[in-house]
Amino acid sequence: QVQLAESGGGLGQPGGSLRLSCAASEMPLFNLYAMGWYRQFPGKERELVARILDQGITNSGDSVQGRFTISRDNAKASVFLQMNNLNPEDTAVYYCHLENSDYWGQGTQVTVSS
Repeated sequence: QVQLAESGGGLGQPGGSLRLSCAASEMPLFNLYAMGWYRQFPGKERELVARILDQGITNSGDSVQGRFTISRDNAKASVFLQMNNLNPEDTAVYYCHLENSDYWGQGTQVTVSS
């Protein structure tokens, strides 16, 4: 069974940076799959933050373009989210997702506050 484990959340400063990591296990063909980062605000549906395809092509939501960057390391079966220029509106639970599947990580809280 696929497992996705996020790490790297926590408290960030406005204008600061955080880096989230997601390690996938039981995915021997990790390099063939699109992966995504999503976030969920209290009382709202999860929304796409950024997605990276197997070829490395990326796309991201309008609210994070130019600030957040998704990347992957296929050798380590991992996907990352570099978050720069954080603002309080980025406060949410962030989830790693195997695209086109029901597999999600457990989520990691990101709080941006001074």
